[in-house]
Order: sequence, then C-alpha cells, then structure tokens
Amino acid sequence: MTQPLTFAVPKGRILDEALPVMARGGVVPESAFHDKMDRSLSFASEDGAMRIIRVRAFDVATFVAFGAAQVGIVGSDVIEEFDYSELYAPVDLGIGACRLSVAEPAEANDYSAGIASHMRVATKYPNITSRWFEQQGVQAECVKLNGAMELAPSLGLAGRIVDLVSTGSTLKSNGLVEKETIMQISARLIVNRAALKTDPRVSELVERFRKVAAES
Repeated sequence: MTQPLTFAVPKGRILDEALPVMARGGVVPESAFHDKMDRSLSFASEDGAMRIIRVRAFDVATFVAFGAAQVGIVGSDVIEEFDYSELYAPVDLGIGACRLSVAEPAEANDYSAGIASHMRVATKYPNITSRWFEQQGVQAECVKLNGAMELAPSLGLAGRIVDLVSTGSTLKSNGLVEKETIMQISARLIVNRAALKTDPRVSELVERFRKVAAES
C-alpha cells in the first residue's frame, strides 16, 4: 500500500495565510487540525492522501530536507538560514510577506554597518546575519535567541538585533528603530529533491501550487 505524502506546515503567523492556499491546492486538513484543544502534531488530510504535520517553522525545513516530510511550506528566511542542499523551493506562494532587518535602540543615532569591525548581534538567524555583516566588512558575534529579541539591547546582551519586521510596531514599542533591510521574505512551497525525482505525486503537487500562485 502506498504511504501518504507528509506535508509539513509551520505553526504561527504563516499558517493562517497558508491554509486557504493549501485548500486551493487540494490539501485540506481534517477537522481535528482546527481544534485548539487538540495537541496532536500529525493529522490526516480530508481525502486521506496526506499526513499533515504542524511543527515549528525551522523544523519544517529540517523535516523536508531529511525526507521525513516530502513537501512543506516555510518562509524564505528559514530556507536561507539553513541552506540545505536537499531542499528545493519551486513556488513563491505570495503570502507571509515581511522582511529581515537590523534594528538598534532609537537613541543610538550613529548607526553604520561599518562603524566598527566587530559587533554583537542578537538574532534567531546567525548564519544569515554573520554572512550579511561580513559583506559589510564587519565581524558579527551572533547571540542566538529564539524570541524576545527586542529585549537584548536594553539588557546589554547585544547592541543590535536582526529579526523579522512586518509593521515595525513591536520594535517601536521596545524603543528600537529599523536601520537596514537584509532581505524581503515570503512563504515558499518546499520539496525534498529526492522525493521530487522519485515520486510523481510530489511533482503533481508542485504543479498544482504553481497554478494556485499564478492565479492569486
């Protein structure tokens, strides 16, 4: 019997936007998926053809890269941070738009990426951050945080942060200002390269989502 495909989706901000796109692509989770009291991480699709797993965004990339899931949806920030060779991102879904930016305390008005040869930066994205600062001729000592980045400057943990920015209101309410945009971000359909080559269901799914993206 053919095993169902495993489709990985991220918890959090992208998921609400992703669900209607998934539905147009024929991927509809069973009703239990929407039950806030249900703590399961794995669900069937309505048609039973897929298993849908709901995990942290960074883990979506890992599950797909290592073949535990064949398909997933994740932000381009995560793809760039991990740079897995086995990940292929064939479709920009046009959702989850935001940007990855450098921010600092509002009173620090002497900002320049090249103002010092070394600086400490708090971020969830140490690989992207260190590469970007290196291109500016700066060695960035990255302090890895998984959240509450905005607290780092006021508590003396780091002089600057690199984080996702949508409206900028969170930065403002924590006394920070956005200084540089590192990259624009949107959600992508990702697939495991080996699965794409060997399982026609994966390539069919890619084509369906390409049509959905083209129509939106």
